Amino acid sequence: MPVKNSLAEMQPEIAGWRRHLHQHPELMYEVHETAAFVVDRLKEMGVTDITPGIGKTGVVAVIKGKTDTKGRVIGLRADMDALPIHEASGVDYASQTPGKMHACGHDGHTSILLGTAKYLQETRNFDGTVVLIFQPAEEGGAGGKAMCEDGLMDRWGIQEVYGLHNMPGLPTGEFAIRPGALLASSDEFEIKVTGKGGHAAAPHMAVDTTLVASQIVVSLHSIVSRNVDPIKRVVLTVGTFETDSTASNVIAHTATLKGTVRTLDPEYRTMAEERVRQVAESTAAAFGATAEVTWTPGYPATINHEDETRFAAEAAAAVAGRVVDNVDPIMPSEDFAYMLEERPGAYIFLGNGDTAMCHHPAYVFDDDAIPAGCSFFAELVERRMSVS
Repeated sequence: MPVKNSLAEMQPEIAGWRRHLHQHPELMYEVHETAAFVVDRLKEMGVTDITPGIGKTGVVAVIKGKTDTKGRVIGLRADMDALPIHEASGVDYASQTPGKMHACGHDGHTSILLGTAKYLQETRNFDGTVVLIFQPAEEGGAGGKAMCEDGLMDRWGIQEVYGLHNMPGLPTGEFAIRPGALLASSDEFEIKVTGKGGHAAAPHMAVDTTLVASQIVVSLHSIVSRNVDPIKRVVLTVGTFETDSTASNVIAHTATLKGTVRTLDPEYRTMAEERVRQVAESTAAAFGATAEVTWTPGYPATINHEDETRFAAEAAAAVAGRVVDNVDPIMPSEDFAYMLEERPGAYIFLGNGDTAMCHHPAYVFDDDAIPAGCSFFAELVERRMSVS
């Protein structure tokens, strides 16, 4: 079965919702207007079981099938928040809020789930319950975790959970997925190096903190090259290097390094923290300085469950005709991971065509992908909860 005809016919309306959301981006948990827009559209469709304020500003809505006394309860998730980016896409519906932009396609994801809701509300061609999850604060705020901590899974009895994300570079409307780790975990570290400040003309009377911190940067990269199995994936990045001096003739007293570590395997996530601490502290000590490491855990790896990945791949293939079912994992992180830790499920990529990458100021969500995204969710529901 290809894209569902009714969803193809709804594409202009759904794209209109998407463009409205694109013009009015909101960040993190401050998605009040976006959440209100979602609630209003759901009410217009006739959905009555709507609960706002889950995970601070998330929205949960329920649609029941033709019979719902038995059957599965499936959660479908979309993220709502934007990014602090100045838009440079050139589209005529560009962001009306300077410094904020839907540069990751969450406006598209939200609209796809709204389109799915309209279809399911009208057809109800399934036996069970669909829980629609509109999530805030995916971009660094762990909104998925907040919704889970607010009782999302238990309160609504969710048994399986599914999500999607657009993928630039994959042909529009096609799908890609894999079982196991699909996206990486992401943790942050800060290393404060303290030496002994002094005059640039008398380095022997100081402990050159800049030199020490530079050696730490170089040594940190040996963790990936020498402590990680070459066929595994770990990415360590030192993103900032700052000293307490701005003068060229001063040896700084302190320096601060900040960075991230991304992994696909939980054991390497643990190892990386241990080795960052060891390398920083030991390297500093070798030069007569000290290093204080602060480690901040971020999102865990997004790990698809095997059976649910197969179900998702079958639904995607029914819509698109084919699906890449063993796509290579990528190293960005995604807080849908928290939902997959609570319930079995799967996360799938939806092709966005030849566009700028996500988080780029010229990124544009391809509205032609909307019918495929909606049809995937709808097909998945109808296959997993077929009416007998």
